[in-house]
Amino acid sequence: MPRTYLFALTDGGGTVPPEVGAVRRLVERGHRVRVLAEDSMAPEVRATGATLVPWATAPNRPDRDPAHDPLKDWEASSLLAQARDMGDRMIAGPAPDYAHDVLGAVDAEQPDLVVTSVFAFGAMVAAQSRGIPFDVLIPNVYALPTPGRTPFGAGLKPARGPFGRVRDRAMTGLSTRVFDRFTRDRLNALRADLGLDPLARSWEQMSAARRQLVMTSPAFDLPGPLPANARYVGPVLDDPAWADDVPWAAPPGDDPLVLVALSSTFQDQAALLRRIVAALATLPVRGVVTTGQGLAPDAVPGAANVTVVASAPHHVVLRDAALVVTHGGHGTLLKAFAAGCPVVVLPHGRDQGDNAVRVTLRGAGVALSRKASDEKVARAVRQVLDDPAYRRRAAALGDAVRRDAEHSTLVAELEDLAP
Repeated sequence: MPRTYLFALTDGGGTVPPEVGAVRRLVERGHRVRVLAEDSMAPEVRATGATLVPWATAPNRPDRDPAHDPLKDWEASSLLAQARDMGDRMIAGPAPDYAHDVLGAVDAEQPDLVVTSVFAFGAMVAAQSRGIPFDVLIPNVYALPTPGRTPFGAGLKPARGPFGRVRDRAMTGLSTRVFDRFTRDRLNALRADLGLDPLARSWEQMSAARRQLVMTSPAFDLPGPLPANARYVGPVLDDPAWADDVPWAAPPGDDPLVLVALSSTFQDQAALLRRIVAALATLPVRGVVTTGQGLAPDAVPGAANVTVVASAPHHVVLRDAALVVTHGGHGTLLKAFAAGCPVVVLPHGRDQGDNAVRVTLRGAGVALSRKASDEKVARAVRQVLDDPAYRRRAAALGDAVRRDAEHSTLVAELEDLAP
């Protein structure tokens, strides 16, 4: 039976293709889907056939120019400053504006379900205040603090023994207190305005979701219990619309093809990209660098064996690739593994250190500091290319990723609206 869905999405760069992929799949099933989204996401949303409703009161980024990035986390002086800025600029600060826009859309559309991005807390509050069920999309590994799971955000390996469990409890408590410091009072003020009880912890807002849909493969994530309303639904491996149809031909020659993809958005990565190009220039490889929408290709000079382009359809490039050099974004990693490619990871921040741990624990690649010299990058590339065990382990992980993507339960979860 066709139903009405209201999506409330924010532009998280790499989160856009999987979240918009959920929209596309519902439209293809014949449902009526309206999407509150930023103008920077408009081409991707319109390509699904859904109705785009630009944010009117909430922050509406016009494009992916780094000058318009609301967070600018590359400028933060410390992890505490990053947490503060995230609370001020993405979660608690704009929550009343997100709530205002979602309330208007809910009252106008009377959707069967509201589906939100993970940081759109104001949208969750609005849906809850109207008694409309809401689901939260998590296009990554599971990151919320949960007893028995490795704390997220510090690039930690799973705990071993009693000291490890003490570490996990301490880290989880600290991160929860920091998050509450910058978000809870303002979220509770909004909830009070809309007639809802206060939260003891800010993360409890997501506990009120009907379902938390974790859009990854459990084979990639670390093991651990999930809350009752959370479940793995498999990854969405779609390329972004702006790269999907770009003409592509592999560079001539027989040397191994190395794809370099640090981020689709700006993360102050130009200097690292230049060092990676310098590293590949010393090796018998064919390099292809995609800079994405946040960085102009001319900011990164190429080399005789390295081509720099704005974009390319990664699902096509990966058919020929022997290795991917990446910042460790979730989407890039899972697409690489699905193609059987090992990786060299140079995390910049955000979720990337935690993703790098998952890569190295499975032996599917190596991790370096983003400050690594071109010599160290070259050694890491050579190490992975010369040892077939990395490719075997990446392929084994990729088998699980492909299986979970092909048998995704995402649409089934969204369509299951039984009380």
